[in-house]
Amino acid sequence: MSSDNPVISVKNVSKCFYTYDKPHDRLKQAFVPRLQRLFGKQATTYGREFWALRDISFDVNKGETVGIVGRNGSGKSTLLQIICGTLNPTLGEIETRGRVAALLELGSGFNPEFTGRENVYLNAAVLGLTRDEVNDRFDAIAGFADIGEFLDQPVKAYSSGMAVRLAFAVQAQVDPEILVVDEALSVGDARFQAKCFERLRQLKENGTSILLVTHSSEQVVTHCSRAILLEQSRLEMIGESRPVINRYTDLLFGRDKSATTAKSLDLAEAERLEAEPAEIDKITLCFDADVYASRMGYNPHEYRWGDQGATLLDFHMSASGREFPNSVESGEEITLTLAISFNRMIVNPIIGFTIKTKEGVTVYGTNSYMLDCDGVSQIGQAGSQAKAYLKFKNSLATGDYFISIGIASREGEEIVPHDRRYDSIHFVVEPTPKLLGLIDLGATMEIDPVNVNA
Repeated sequence: MSSDNPVISVKNVSKCFYTYDKPHDRLKQAFVPRLQRLFGKQATTYGREFWALRDISFDVNKGETVGIVGRNGSGKSTLLQIICGTLNPTLGEIETRGRVAALLELGSGFNPEFTGRENVYLNAAVLGLTRDEVNDRFDAIAGFADIGEFLDQPVKAYSSGMAVRLAFAVQAQVDPEILVVDEALSVGDARFQAKCFERLRQLKENGTSILLVTHSSEQVVTHCSRAILLEQSRLEMIGESRPVINRYTDLLFGRDKSATTAKSLDLAEAERLEAEPAEIDKITLCFDADVYASRMGYNPHEYRWGDQGATLLDFHMSASGREFPNSVESGEEITLTLAISFNRMIVNPIIGFTIKTKEGVTVYGTNSYMLDCDGVSQIGQAGSQAKAYLKFKNSLATGDYFISIGIASREGEEIVPHDRRYDSIHFVVEPTPKLLGLIDLGATMEIDPVNVNA
């Protein structure tokens, strides 16, 4: 449930920190300017300004779950600390209505010398609960954390996973009006994460407003009604989760559509490509220069190597006819077209590709040799060029994936790499609520009733 009843109002908030070249400059900054002003002199500044946030404004309504995304250093954690009251803004103001519970870091508010049990009572007291209220909820907190006998051991002996289990259990069981979670859920295992998100769903239905900071795009799209994107300390975009995540992906992987380069696609062109189905015989690839890096979906952090006997110059990607899509649905057909130039004679070239998860797990891989491709024997002459068409059905579960492309040849028993571009293309699979794991195996199930009395 949600309503137009803001429980968090952020108005023109900016936060400035000072950085210092030398430790004693910090001490000088604390005293010298005051003395200078006291004697009517112009104050000297010994540090440099760093604006972690600049002019941020938004509201969060009652019962709303809002995701906050942005690259490292964009100001996400600073914003949350200001909302929770652990930092004061330099400019602007923030208003919160109701009890605020926060997981700003692992074991936030825990005393490492105290046992888990003692920290539960201490943390709950900070949140405003009486001892009797904690006694009534203690079994639920302990059951949710599920850390067994470690509950009576000092927190300093906990793993990071146990610490976040207990921290989340306390915060989630106090029924706060506002719950702030900063990347804490990324530490727990899959079962614990599922339990946490189920608890978040219950809190949301009970009217709790949730701010969720995470680098997981699928978590934002699945669990958040809106999202906020911070970029270079400013509010880049706010709105429905999927468009915001698309923009975040553009920034994260260098697909800034507003950039104007000779070979990149502008926003109007990108919108046209999304609207018009792609036809293979009309796809234009560049063979005059290496423009691979200018294409939408290119990952600037690719790893490339090879003797350059052949070169991968360009690529084109489409899903169900949509060119260079920001995201694809499970079940769509993906077509990847490659432009290849042979710089010297290559006998029986091998063109291959693999798909990996963002954790580096190979989901699928094949090559022209394994597929016994027609036409391979007709290419490879020095100075010649060729196109390669890869088609596959997207059976992957939601998440971020990377495509690696390579061209090599075999000399005896040895594989000679000519141009390998590892993790060079990034794409996102939209949420798949009916699919668990990594890939859809197309399983079916039949159920027949059995008459046990027959």
